[in-house]
Amino acid sequence: MKAVRIDKPGSIALVDVEKPKLANSREVIIKVVSGSICGSDIGIFKGTNSVATYPIVIGHEFAGVVTEIGSEVTTLKEGDLVAVDPVRSCGHCYACTHGRQNVCSSVKCIGVHMPGGFAEFVAVPIDRAVKINPEKISPDLACLVEPYSIGVQVNTRGRVAKGDRVLVMGCGPAGLCIIQDAKARGAVVLAADIIDVRLDVAEKMGAAAVVNPKTGDIRKAVVDFTGGEGMPVVVDAACTVDSFPLALDLASAGGRAVIMGLGAAVSQVPAVAVTKKELDVIGSRLNNYRFAEAIDGFERGVYAPDLLRSHTYPLEKATEAVDLVLNHPDQVRKVTLNFGN
Repeated sequence: MKAVRIDKPGSIALVDVEKPKLANSREVIIKVVSGSICGSDIGIFKGTNSVATYPIVIGHEFAGVVTEIGSEVTTLKEGDLVAVDPVRSCGHCYACTHGRQNVCSSVKCIGVHMPGGFAEFVAVPIDRAVKINPEKISPDLACLVEPYSIGVQVNTRGRVAKGDRVLVMGCGPAGLCIIQDAKARGAVVLAADIIDVRLDVAEKMGAAAVVNPKTGDIRKAVVDFTGGEGMPVVVDAACTVDSFPLALDLASAGGRAVIMGLGAAVSQVPAVAVTKKELDVIGSRLNNYRFAEAIDGFERGVYAPDLLRSHTYPLEKATEAVDLVLNHPDQVRKVTLNFGN
């Protein structure tokens, strides 16, 4: 079967690999119908993803149709459409036994640590295949359930609730998902990005106000947005060396700063930036069984996946799709792959 594989940084190709088989009675085989490219896939290609392994078939945002089921599978049948939660956890470490399986001490992610979903067929554990109603969610957009689950995870970690004022720094795909989910919770969002076209989309997807820190004053924007109090919730979806300390600076006293970055570069953060305002500094990684909530957002119409997607390519042109995301980030939001099924 065909699959998109990165053998080492800078080397990506559509290759022939062996079709997977059921490894146990609690797995299903799915025929992939759609996938979407994530910034972490680009990080794997560039060699900047600090947790990736090589060689790797990439892709952790994907959906497909069940074609084969294990003998113990009772909740799915052949022909069901499913979105795939890419997180794998051990189930018995401290994090897993305290409801935090997404940061399991030996956590693995499909498409990062193990073969991913940019392949014609994938074997999936039954507890990670989440059924979707194709009459409510189009199969070609079902791959976007995973990025929306990231938005749900971030806002859950940040305890975003009705009436909260939220600053989302970074309006790439993750930031846009966070904005939409925060608005669905009743929050009011200020969006920041250094690319104006992303800010235009952020407004269309629910941001109440926007600011470009390169051409405007982000601190003044926060003052104006909050009446001088500072931001109760700041989400760092920009994930740069400078955005982490900026998030702490812009948060209000008693506020929450949710940090998403996985880069290894060191940010300079004095302890007083946290203690003076008694901030909650919160990490957010992957998703913690948030697919059902994300699917509910699709079905209630509070998300706009058709607007989140900017381009689509057939699987055969996956390398061109990666090149577009890599070299023209100002032109793309989510780039999806169509597997022709």
